[in-house]
Amino acid sequence: MSNTEVLGRFVWHELLTTDTAAAAAFYLKVLPWRTAPSSMPGYTIWMAGQTQVAGLMALPTEGSATPPHWLIYVGTPSVDAACNQAQGLGARVVKPPADIPNVGRFAVLADPQGATFALFTPGGGPPPGPQPAQGGFSWHELATTDVTGALRFYGELFGWRKGPGHDMGGAMGVYQLFEHGGNQVGGMHSVQGPSTPSSWLSYVHVADSNRAVAAVKAGGGRLLHGPMEVPGGSWIALLMDPQGGAFAVQEAPRAVTQPKPAAAAKPAAPPKPAAPPKPAATPKAAAAPTAPAVTAAKVVVAAKVAKKAKKAKKAAKKAVKKAVKKAVRRKAAARRATRRGARRTSRRGARAVRRAARGARRSVRRAARRGTRAVRRGARAVRRGARAVRRGARAARRGARRAARRRR
Repeated sequence: MSNTEVLGRFVWHELLTTDTAAAAAFYLKVLPWRTAPSSMPGYTIWMAGQTQVAGLMALPTEGSATPPHWLIYVGTPSVDAACNQAQGLGARVVKPPADIPNVGRFAVLADPQGATFALFTPGGGPPPGPQPAQGGFSWHELATTDVTGALRFYGELFGWRKGPGHDMGGAMGVYQLFEHGGNQVGGMHSVQGPSTPSSWLSYVHVADSNRAVAAVKAGGGRLLHGPMEVPGGSWIALLMDPQGGAFAVQEAPRAVTQPKPAAAAKPAAPPKPAAPPKPAATPKAAAAPTAPAVTAAKVVVAAKVAKKAKKAKKAAKKAVKKAVKKAVRRKAAARRATRRGARRTSRRGARAVRRAARGARRSVRRAARRGTRAVRRGARAVRRGARAVRRGARAARRGARRAARRRR
């Protein structure tokens, strides 16, 4: 394949992550891949059959604010010329052009809307083999803040052409397909929400999307959407690995007999074990998945509809909970008011009883004091009477003695 023929092709995919060992173990359980070493320290190659399909490396420390992600490589005859052209179209250089010994030259850019991608010019050597029937990348999807601007940028840079558009209605807008060499190879749609950054999402062919989803969940990843059947019979699932790298899988229509992995198109001669990673170009025959336009549009539409339905259901539940809580609060307030009234009535009655008791006690004390004083007065009168009696007795005795003396 000449450098001219590579223009605009998706030729390589690379995962940059925070834990390469965990990522290698995770993807081997989810996708029909195996790992192979490379001559570059810290770089691992993923292979599907005998075909190199992707690479794995640690996320650079200088980009610590960048989350784990999949990076797409798009072919160009001259990385340097394409880099200059992209800057003139509004792109930003993330990593300037550099050579990969015995492999080629590359550069990493951010398009005018902020989505990251890489340019690649292959070096010498045999052309890469065809994409395998299972484990190859089959579709590429760009979520962007400006679909029209992105289509213009990539069209001028890579020669991509505008394909059919699918109006998804409302704020979701149009899902715009783009073509390369007469084949539909991907789609573009608007990001949902101002805080969502522009980004690329790549789809991988698998034999069983349900098995892939189960493996993702078992391995600590997340299911973002699906699996769901789309018109044409394909099955789609949007996923995220444990470190945060987003990817998607596509299963061919189940009604069609799937070729066994061993019966896939014959790959090219296997690379030498010590060879550095070589980006694999996607052949025209495998450039688009089954029913790509409807598949990608359906995924986005279904995801947004499901999200709106989920939000509506959540809002309804929240409204019911709010009404129930309000009724409970009102009932509790009524009970509190009743208790307060009862307490007030009880306190008033208790105070009245206490006042009556105090009045009765005062009356009793007054009566007791009056009775006591009367008793004391009577006692004093008795004592006075007794003294008068004693005085009368003494007077009588004196009179008797005087009378007795006079008789003598």
